[in-house]
Parts: sequence; structure tokens; C-alpha cells
Amino acid sequence: MAAPKDPRPCSIADALALVGEKYSLLVLREVCLGNRRFDQLVRNIGAPRDVLATRLRRLVDAGILTRRTYSEHPQRFEYRPTEAGLELEPVLMTLMAWGDRHLRRDQLDRPMVIEHICGNELIPAVTCTACGAPVHHQDLTAHPQTPGWTVTGPTAA
Repeated sequence: MAAPKDPRPCSIADALALVGEKYSLLVLREVCLGNRRFDQLVRNIGAPRDVLATRLRRLVDAGILTRRTYSEHPQRFEYRPTEAGLELEPVLMTLMAWGDRHLRRDQLDRPMVIEHICGNELIPAVTCTACGAPVHHQDLTAHPQTPGWTVTGPTAA
């Protein structure tokens, strides 16, 4: 059997193909914050209008956002997260926390703090749903499921 010529099959790569484009996660950030109208998105993201329109169309087509009419004359739309879109919110929170820890000079330089319903600041953490333990790199073992692939790469012919 010949070794695969394509890159490793990967759900991370598949997700990035959709939400890894410039501005896509920022659109989701804004929509999750409640800013759902095109002009709000343009202002808060800083994306060119044509680029933003393309990103919105792609996120709607992928089922991450829904588009609803809020004005008939002129026709205008707002964007709301679907269940799939809301499932990306923890990714945004974790990415924001990483940026706060590694890209900010100090904790006073953070642009936003998210408060949890309990009244405390949200500090996102990845935990195992089976045992409840925090997830650490050294505790993980990968098991490739695609035939012809191992952790180190494609199997030899």
C-alpha cells in the first residue's frame, strides 16, 4: 500500500478551513456579544464591508450563523449563532484567555473580562468529561483513526 500523498486527515484542519479565515472568529465574537447587525459588525471588527459580507455568507452556509430579516424597507438582516455557533464560544473564551496570558504585558491591559453566571470572572479550563480532571498535555495519548496513518505520519508502503 502506498503512503498517502495528502496531508493528515484532521478535524482541526477542517474547522480552520471554515473559521480560520481572517475575521471569521471575530464575527462570532461579536454575534455572541449580541452585536448582530452588519453595521455593528463592520464597526467592531474593522473588516472591509465586502470581506465581512463574504465571511457572513460562508458562516451562514456552514450552519454556524442564521440570517434573519429585521427590516423590509430597506431589507436588512441580523445574524444569530446557531447551536453549532454557540458550541464555538468556549473556543473563543479559551483563545482570549491564552491571549491575555501570553500577549498582554499585564492583567490590567486586558481588553475584556467575561463574568460567569456565578458572579466570578470566567477562567476557562479544559476538563475530561469522564473523570472531571483538568487536561494536561502529558496526560494525553493520540490514537489515529484514519487507515494508513500513525501519530508520526503516514505508514510506509
